[in-house]
Amino acid sequence: MGYAQSPRREDAAWRVEDFDAAIFDLDGVVTRTARVHAAAWKRLFDEYLKRRAGATGAPFRPFLDDDYRRYVDGKPRYDGVESFLQSRGIALPPGAATDPPDRETISGLGNRKNQYFHKSLEKDGVEVFESSVALIRELRARGVKTALVSSSRNARAVLAAAGLTDLFDVCVDGTDAQRLDLKGKPRPDIFLAAATALGVPPKRAAVFEDAISGVQAGRAGDFGLVVGVDRAGQAAALREAGADVVVADLAAFSLLPPTPPARPASMERRDGR
Repeated sequence: MGYAQSPRREDAAWRVEDFDAAIFDLDGVVTRTARVHAAAWKRLFDEYLKRRAGATGAPFRPFLDDDYRRYVDGKPRYDGVESFLQSRGIALPPGAATDPPDRETISGLGNRKNQYFHKSLEKDGVEVFESSVALIRELRARGVKTALVSSSRNARAVLAAAGLTDLFDVCVDGTDAQRLDLKGKPRPDIFLAAATALGVPPKRAAVFEDAISGVQAGRAGDFGLVVGVDRAGQAAALREAGADVVVADLAAFSLLPPTPPARPASMERRDGR
């Protein structure tokens, strides 16, 4: 591997020449929008589950942080709706992408979640992880290509709002995934599409992900390095999903200078020894 991990703490020293590209997830790795997404999902499902409980007489079980991590985080919006509802034994018709937010379909609920997300984004703006931005800028300065991937169809709007569009050579988001018929995480399609767009084989690219499904996708794509970014106290789960190294923040990464070329074995020292 192209990193050297300390035995006493989660840091990593990375030899830049070992990789040609770095592919970053957006929410939770570059921006703090993951918590905005999580709040929008909780509002959506708690409202829906309360209404359903009132209609059926079943007890209300709220949407929990663990539900977000297991069923929703890192997945395309409609896949997340379906995955969570299945975990509760609820089946809804898929509906269509044009369904209004108040329609009781997979698409309708997904569109309502998106409505909540945009309202929060407009109210609170976009926060970024400055350590991630610093690492990406340093990688680019050293000639490493960079790509951004996101299951969200809002990725480009988030990047523009945060003023980060210039950080990436390629962006593959949920809109691209639909257009290209890419399968959602934990399938590796979206990462492989980014590597292809960069012109780099997966073995020469590193993936940075905070979601378990995203780490699984990076591992399934056979990327040269999969970095788990632990923003939610799930380091063990990220390792189990296939992360080569787990860090709490990308400030833990340091880039090593290029390895000096080896001197020919036959070269004699000028002093004759």
